[in-house]
Amino acid sequence: MWQYIAKRLVSLIPLLLVVSFIVFMFIHLIPGDPARLLAGKEATAEEVEMARVSLGLDKPLYEQYFVYLKDLLTGNLGYSVKSGVAVSQLIGERILPTLGLTFISIIWALVVGILIGVVSAVYRNKWPDHLGMFTAVSGISLPNFWVGLILIQIFSVQLGIFPTGGAESWKSYIMPSFALGAGIMAMIARFTRSSLVESMKQDYIRMGRAKGLNSSQIIFGHALKNSLIPVVTVAGLQFGFLLGGSVVVEKVFSFPGLGTLLIDSIQFRDYPVVQAEILLFAIQFIVVNLIIDIVYSYLNPKIRYE
Repeated sequence: MWQYIAKRLVSLIPLLLVVSFIVFMFIHLIPGDPARLLAGKEATAEEVEMARVSLGLDKPLYEQYFVYLKDLLTGNLGYSVKSGVAVSQLIGERILPTLGLTFISIIWALVVGILIGVVSAVYRNKWPDHLGMFTAVSGISLPNFWVGLILIQIFSVQLGIFPTGGAESWKSYIMPSFALGAGIMAMIARFTRSSLVESMKQDYIRMGRAKGLNSSQIIFGHALKNSLIPVVTVAGLQFGFLLGGSVVVEKVFSFPGLGTLLIDSIQFRDYPVVQAEILLFAIQFIVVNLIIDIVYSYLNPKIRYE
């Protein structure tokens, strides 16, 4: 297993270099002159040139890229144009709330989604199955910002149970995490159902029944484990999207995370912060995919030997 993990880590190096180059080019492809944006609309030509030098834009492109790589390796992401604070500090202050929100969302999605999928598969074509799939279709169809607004109206405005926004207590995480994970929960429910139904048709299940195993032993001891392979893949990929997808939900709930920071930075054209966040989202997506492959190889050991 460790050899497999080491090979996967080495294979990520070229991919990380490509991602770093694409993100580096971001500041060169955007419309307008970043130096002019940094210096301000009323800046003189000399002030714009000083801003260009401070950003390193006066150097050849390849040299700028190597400086950028060197800064990345040392954790230097530059400074915010808006506040002058180090970008790494800004991200460090916001990343924990967003990670907490994302982890709670995926836990919601896995627990409730797998439960709905198992119940729907066991009671296939009966009313629990119809109810579960109706819930799944609703979860996929409804946009998460709309779910968030409905939750605020019911549980904050009408019932007063949860706060409308912020991240001051654990209650602040309940509604945004549910809104963020609703779509993934629905997808996991559908994948679990279809995968489990397919597994229940296999020969080893019939052999288990012939040996006298009861339904719980067959479902939870044999069929569900094999059925979780596609579910893990879907959950992992969606987890990668969750960090980026939290942007809208965080704004709806005024949640002080990376999503709110990204929107505020885009509105102010704070490109060093936007650039760093895009890089962070890309790297986390790569890391999540690595974790998926490791879990996948654990569930299906043949993958490690292919």
